[in-house]
Amino acid sequence: MKHRPFYAVHPLFPVYPEPADTPPALRRRVLVRDGSVLFRSEPAPGTVLMPDPPPAGLSCGAPVYLGTRDGLVYSVAEVPTGATLPAGWQPSPVRELFGEVPESDMAIAAYAVRILDFDRSTAFCGACGAVTRPLTTERARACTACGRIVYPRISPAIIVLIKKGEEILLARSPRFAPGVFSVIAGFNEPGENLEQTVHREVAEEVGIRVQEIRYFGSEPWPFPDSLMIGFIADHAGGEIRIDNQEIEAAGWFTRETLPALPPGESISRALIEAWRRREI
Repeated sequence: MKHRPFYAVHPLFPVYPEPADTPPALRRRVLVRDGSVLFRSEPAPGTVLMPDPPPAGLSCGAPVYLGTRDGLVYSVAEVPTGATLPAGWQPSPVRELFGEVPESDMAIAAYAVRILDFDRSTAFCGACGAVTRPLTTERARACTACGRIVYPRISPAIIVLIKKGEEILLARSPRFAPGVFSVIAGFNEPGENLEQTVHREVAEEVGIRVQEIRYFGSEPWPFPDSLMIGFIADHAGGEIRIDNQEIEAAGWFTRETLPALPPGESISRALIEAWRRREI
């Protein structure tokens, strides 16, 4: 099975405590503005990695430690809206960096956006409202008053390709680009195992039953904090009945009748392409 996830390279290794007194030549920084990552496309291949400190005159917030790799230390910082960017650098949503920068940069960019969001959204304690501080022993923040510790949230979600003979079920969400269909997906609920989530989501969204659920692969999907767990399942019975909320259209498709599909870097497209190549 040849599945390469949205990014197949491990982002960084968060060694603790953060390495001290690292010379500037061994530091790199990712800058984020309004949720988009700054990147430079020329010379090719592009990059999201700036020297640390960044160019003189560029205003940005305090750096947040990300981790290390190959002897380099990485951090992320936020650039204010409207700040003048260095020549040749431009903002881009992480997903649109695919093909513009190396896979390793994609991994770091997605990780940087996620960790910066974690630090921003947990700056104050959810229990007592006091200020939190980053721990120096792990990726977490601790309340300075009550001691409550919070970690980056990960929200597990299933995504499943359903087979019936030589056909697969594809569905269309009203949130998709015009004409695009994809496989069924949904978030895991408290008390469920992942297989139960597959059964429930499929029943809720398209009204059919499935069987023979098997694992395909997984993919971090930090938009903002999902982990997509991919499965293949066989149709076990029932006719398609869409819920008209999450799904506005659905049907069975052959390899010759496939509609417009999700982007090539997604696990949903990886599932469909693996089926199209008869690997699953």
